[in-house]
Amino acid sequence: MKSLTELYRIGRGPSSSHTIGPQRIAEYLLQKYGAGRYRVELLGSLALTGRGHGTDRVLRSTLGEQTEIVLNTEKTPAGHPNEMRVYALRDDGDAFLLFTALSVGGGSVLIDGEPLTEGGEVYPEADFSAVRAFTAENRLSLAGYVRHYEPGIDRHLSRVWETMRESVERGIARAGELPGGLHLERKARALCLENTKFEPALMHENRRVSAYALAVAEENADNGIVVTAPTCGSAGILPAVLYYMYRDCGVREKEILDALAVAGVIGNVVKTNASISGAECGCQAEVGVACAMAAAALAQIYELNTDTVECAAEIALEHNLGLTCDPVGGLVQIPCIERNAMAAIKAFNAVMLARSLEDKHKVSFDQIVEVMYRTGRDMAAGYRETSTGGLAVIYGRENDASQK
Repeated sequence: MKSLTELYRIGRGPSSSHTIGPQRIAEYLLQKYGAGRYRVELLGSLALTGRGHGTDRVLRSTLGEQTEIVLNTEKTPAGHPNEMRVYALRDDGDAFLLFTALSVGGGSVLIDGEPLTEGGEVYPEADFSAVRAFTAENRLSLAGYVRHYEPGIDRHLSRVWETMRESVERGIARAGELPGGLHLERKARALCLENTKFEPALMHENRRVSAYALAVAEENADNGIVVTAPTCGSAGILPAVLYYMYRDCGVREKEILDALAVAGVIGNVVKTNASISGAECGCQAEVGVACAMAAAALAQIYELNTDTVECAAEIALEHNLGLTCDPVGGLVQIPCIERNAMAAIKAFNAVMLARSLEDKHKVSFDQIVEVMYRTGRDMAAGYRETSTGGLAVIYGRENDASQK
């Protein structure tokens, strides 16, 4: 498994696979070939939701306004559905293929099949059972496991936490309409300030967690700076849980960094053995994995053992199985923003169940990761970040009808 620096990336939304990944590809292009006239052909999900997700904007801002962007919605990629083909344009108008790139989720990319990476494999263990065995043999906690292989990781985790905290606080402070044409109003600030006289204590706490998740998801939708946890589309879930524990429950920053490390192990296992790409496996691979990461982080804060951390993460992912990615208008807004809030609350429930059921637990985290991957690959393309199925179609059809 790779470094947590490649799981937790800091960048602008609204989509790590459609903005951060393509930006990295464009920067690689400039570094290798220099400035010039280029054509970038987008296929699959990148073509179908590239405008709504801002892929064309990012490519032009990086490569220059003269860059030719082709949205090829007719051709189906043979491999990963986020495919880019980069061509050099000659003076006679001919185009010469330089390379083919894949944006595989969370900002990670492949260039002609090879990872564009800041480092190689850091963790020898490839799945959670191997991690658990190593920690048991060496008497390490999961946070200790991360620092065993990445002794300097706290510097990066501190930057990650600072960015997460700032994204919550910016989102809570802002109001107004999000860009994109859906006329969707920011809700985090109002939800956080809302004071319902007879609101039960649990509902009050759920509202605060939800507000924190909405705050980050709304920042992401507005092209703000967020952390991939594991993606931009699911960037509100882990920060919401951690910010609540930090601000409202008095958890210290050292404990937050431990929680980020443990959540990173969960995200890394999924990224290595399955996918964190909505275009490949639906929203279960983004929001579902983020929910599992948040549950693991929370279990770590509660000082639960490795088996209970695994149980919490497994429950969280299991009960997001089948979650579709059908963004309305190709924007990371409906249903994405509210989905972050729902998953943040679900992370707390997963830990509650894990504390009670761990000794009766039957399903391993590795098993549910495999199930998630198979489920995602079995999903119809309309439910994998193409905006050609589900809510994206129904909502658009009803709105078009109401405007006639």
